[in-house]
Amino acid sequence: MAIAAAITQPLTVVNRRRSLSTTYSSSLNLFHLSSLSDKQSISRKSIAISSGRRPNFRALSAMSIEAPDKSSSTSFLDRTESGILHFVKYHGLGNDFILVDNRDSMEPKVTPEQAVKLCDRNFGIGADGVIFAMPGTNGTDYTMRIFNSDGSEPEMCGNGVRCFARYIADLENLNGKQSFTVHTGAGLIVPEIQEDGKVRVDMGEPILKASDVPTLLVPNKDQSAVKAKLDVDGLIWNVTCVSMGNPHCITFSSESSKDLQVDELNLAEIGPKFEHHPMFPARTNTEFVQVFSPTHLKMRVWERGAGATLACGTGACATVVAAVLEGRADRSCTVDLPGGPLDIEWREEDNHIYMTGPAQVVFYGSVPL
Repeated sequence: MAIAAAITQPLTVVNRRRSLSTTYSSSLNLFHLSSLSDKQSISRKSIAISSGRRPNFRALSAMSIEAPDKSSSTSFLDRTESGILHFVKYHGLGNDFILVDNRDSMEPKVTPEQAVKLCDRNFGIGADGVIFAMPGTNGTDYTMRIFNSDGSEPEMCGNGVRCFARYIADLENLNGKQSFTVHTGAGLIVPEIQEDGKVRVDMGEPILKASDVPTLLVPNKDQSAVKAKLDVDGLIWNVTCVSMGNPHCITFSSESSKDLQVDELNLAEIGPKFEHHPMFPARTNTEFVQVFSPTHLKMRVWERGAGATLACGTGACATVVAAVLEGRADRSCTVDLPGGPLDIEWREEDNHIYMTGPAQVVFYGSVPL
């Protein structure tokens, strides 16, 4: 990509749905994308990138910088030509996603194959997944679907649902403390945007029955697999299996290491061996955890379908559950991930897990599919 322009000026943002406008200051960098087969001017395919706080993404003020038609002053977000995807990129502690406004249809605007290309960090936008904001189902306000960077579709994503909540608030021009219901493949999720801008999510109840996680490991505590033995290439790991609507395998130790030093692990080598282990028929996310204190854990994650990521919200939730079940931690913990900390609480009174953390806009733009 080549930088065509760098402009700092106030932008007037217009919400066509609510006919409201907001003015804010940000830096706008205009980047170009072009496929090798495209014979047209590269300036016809662009991504506009903006960082700032609380933007409204329905439209930008009219600008004519590098416009394909010099006589037109239409903003790139107002374009409706086929084959152009308008998106916003968010991250939750470095776990990043391409958010797509899909509220007019239950059919994703991007195919799994296209998602793979969009998530490519060298030849695409770059992300851990593509998330679609869809109409609500079963009485919920919205539906969330996600394609991983490998094109697979997980049931849910904890960092992704926080980004989803921020995206909805920006689309709908919601201010202050807000909550809404979201239908996911893992069931009902209720995110709540806090006054400080962080997002608190009721993640529901953990699933502990081994066959429902699912894992083929033999249950050793009631119907759960807790501190069970898992042979990975001849090395025995102690693992606890938890589902947050998606499967997780959590380990604090192996036969060769009583207490893990997670920064010393080669995730690229061992992560895929856990993910594709025959004991996990639906594959699994894997969390490698170091205990600092009963209220402070450190975690690295190998995500099913995405590999090593900077954060995993459902993984942090599953980690606290596993730590409690193994007697290593309290029900309220701070979990350090490579991208930053999440606050996790497994409430005894309702058995629900509550996750609190940030979700931030990275940039927004349009890209040819």
